[in-house]
Amino acid sequence: MPSMKTPSVYIVEKNAFPNSVVEAPTAIPAFIGITETALNGTESLSGKPWKITSLTEYHKYFGGAPAPRFELSIVRKEGTTPTLEMKVPELLHTFYYNLRMFFANGGSTCYIVSVGTYSEHKPLSKDAVEKAITALRKEVEVTLLVVPEAVNVPECKDIQQAMLMHCGIMQNRFAILDVPQQKAANETMDMLITRFREEVGSNNLSYGAAYYPWLNTSILADSDITDEMFAWGENTTFDGVFDAGSQLLTYANANIASAGKEFHNAMMQNWEVYHLTVKKAKEQLNLLPPSAAIAGLYSMVDNSRGVWKAPANYSLTSVNSLAEIISNEQQEELNMPMNGKAVNAIRSFTGDGIKVWGARTLDGNSQDWRYVNVRRTLIFLEESVKNAARAYVFEPNDASTWLNMKCMIENFLTSVWKRGGLAGSVPEDAFSVHVGLGETMTPEDILNGILRITVLVAVVRPAEFIEITFQQQQQRS
Repeated sequence: MPSMKTPSVYIVEKNAFPNSVVEAPTAIPAFIGITETALNGTESLSGKPWKITSLTEYHKYFGGAPAPRFELSIVRKEGTTPTLEMKVPELLHTFYYNLRMFFANGGSTCYIVSVGTYSEHKPLSKDAVEKAITALRKEVEVTLLVVPEAVNVPECKDIQQAMLMHCGIMQNRFAILDVPQQKAANETMDMLITRFREEVGSNNLSYGAAYYPWLNTSILADSDITDEMFAWGENTTFDGVFDAGSQLLTYANANIASAGKEFHNAMMQNWEVYHLTVKKAKEQLNLLPPSAAIAGLYSMVDNSRGVWKAPANYSLTSVNSLAEIISNEQQEELNMPMNGKAVNAIRSFTGDGIKVWGARTLDGNSQDWRYVNVRRTLIFLEESVKNAARAYVFEPNDASTWLNMKCMIENFLTSVWKRGGLAGSVPEDAFSVHVGLGETMTPEDILNGILRITVLVAVVRPAEFIEITFQQQQQRS
């Protein structure tokens, strides 16, 4: 109110509209893993969450693909042609390939937390991941948590439990988990899933979802497999590997150390067995867990349909095949186990491609939090309203403030309802907002400076099971 001491004309402006709710982001994942570098100019980004929006920005700050070393050896058996064997390195860094899957499947903005570099020759560690998770507590924009390399280390269960605990504490983000691959050749899918369910624990299950099986991707092409990725084992000799009339025999009879790169390149270009080995190496590097691709799918669905749309019945990009084919009978136990720890299947359908065929959290026995989109929609609504309500902290706890806040929340929920995010033929069926003395607050609450608002919402649930009944009727004409 202006101070009216001088005779004049005074202008008083009043706000005609209440504050509005700015919608919180819904699909901004944080990826934790090992990168080539972690530099912003001369500043180290190791252990620091860093926001990027494209693979080009990733290359700028975190480098590119690793260069794994596959060991080759010539195996000779009497009466047979010498064969080439390839030993897969014990330490494989796959973080970069997973990031490419994220962007290939619709991902855009994300945070990267580098917890090591290739040059350190160390696998992902639980302690490094936990430090990275602690650093993510300050990033309010993050809504998803993905650690795709967790399945490559023995500490996988500890890392995944830490991810769920972090999401449960923050209550504003969601973890996407992978099922580790077989530890033994005779391990069946049931044994694999059972072990995962036992190791994931029983806490904060509504804040995470798991997906299976792994994906045979097309991220790496033949041109991405270079000669530098292969090394010959010690004491390797090449006698008898090539035909006597071959031009390469001169090199083959020579010591590999003296033959040098000339022999190496000639063999690489002419030996058919080598090309089969290149294919095998490519397939090994292209076999990836699904979490990063699923994070990209979440982002795509959120941007095109909304966070309330279940992220299922969508095809995955850059996937050639699945590591394991799942039947309807096998998915029954994955989708509805007695302990509720559902694992969402990725299925291959003839003529339809490879699709995500599940949308359940790990808390499948909960009627409230059974579905991924329900949990993530509530996170979206809660964060949006909470951020907008900060404007009213320390405002008078009276009817005027209550009315303003109620109108603000109702306008926001109406907007969500109109876009299909809430169920109901009219807004009154979709949500209700309650605030007031004697309704949500007592006189003691007012004296203690507490303003309580109760919001009821009818979140859209997916039609997971569609039953169509056919029945014959009598001929009428």
